[in-house]
Amino acid sequence: MKTLISVARGALSLLLFISVTLLISIPLISLSLLKLVAYRSAYRPALTRWLDKTASFWISCNNLHQRWLLPTRIAYEGPEYFSRRQWFMLVVNHQSWVDILVLLRLFNREVPYFKFFLKASLIWIPVLGLAFWALDFPFMRRHTKAQIARDPSLAGKDLATTQKQCERYSNKPVTIISYLEGTRFTPAKHRAQSSPYRHLLLPKAGGLAFTLTAMNGRIKTLLDVTIHYPEGRPSFIQYVGGKVGHINVHARELEVGEDLLGNYSEDAAFRAHFQGWINRIWQEKDERLESLSHSGQAMPHKKSIHL
Repeated sequence: MKTLISVARGALSLLLFISVTLLISIPLISLSLLKLVAYRSAYRPALTRWLDKTASFWISCNNLHQRWLLPTRIAYEGPEYFSRRQWFMLVVNHQSWVDILVLLRLFNREVPYFKFFLKASLIWIPVLGLAFWALDFPFMRRHTKAQIARDPSLAGKDLATTQKQCERYSNKPVTIISYLEGTRFTPAKHRAQSSPYRHLLLPKAGGLAFTLTAMNGRIKTLLDVTIHYPEGRPSFIQYVGGKVGHINVHARELEVGEDLLGNYSEDAAFRAHFQGWINRIWQEKDERLESLSHSGQAMPHKKSIHL
């Protein structure tokens, strides 16, 4: 009976995700096409605002049916009010595709509109690529040390690209989400990296440093979020099937001072300082996850959110 209920719940959840997405895609793609046509028009900022509102409404609809269908409870500890008039950089550990659903459930309409860094190749995905572009998601193409060694003209282009992408955020507060690990945590990846952390992969500090510098001091707050699954890392199917009982989320705000803005590529002293800052954050995050893992249950919290 439990299996049948889980299958039925999962099927209905997927149906609602797909249905909501198809319905919202009509105004979203229409606005995206208008923005493409009016690329240099005075109406472009207004179209961007409507696109952000449409995406936020899509998230709210998905949050609503998750709250209705799923038994999952989120134990949240952290700030309960965020200014929507300031810029945020949100960093979080990455374990499952469920991570993004948790973030959207907790912070949609609480912080300024979300922006995700995406691989440059994703812009060519039919329909979605247009929507990502219209929503001003930054498309990044990282150059490796080997590529720069072969072609020195590439040096500095990563920062220049980041600056150009971030210019569009200069007049409106946004929340930029960054997965510093670059990929989802798995035991195999953890072993391959020889990571010194027990529950985390190595953080990649370069992209974050480029972004903070490119934003010219507008981002004054780093929102450090830690997600913990007491029952083990769930798959998306397990989540929509109602097999995730509890999720722990801890958040804290950290100040981004002027000492964290600099030339990460060429200034060795600044690079060491920035990496040390990130490593301390990651060490504290790892210790928090270790403590939660030992407890084996939902953490003490200020509020519990039922999805």
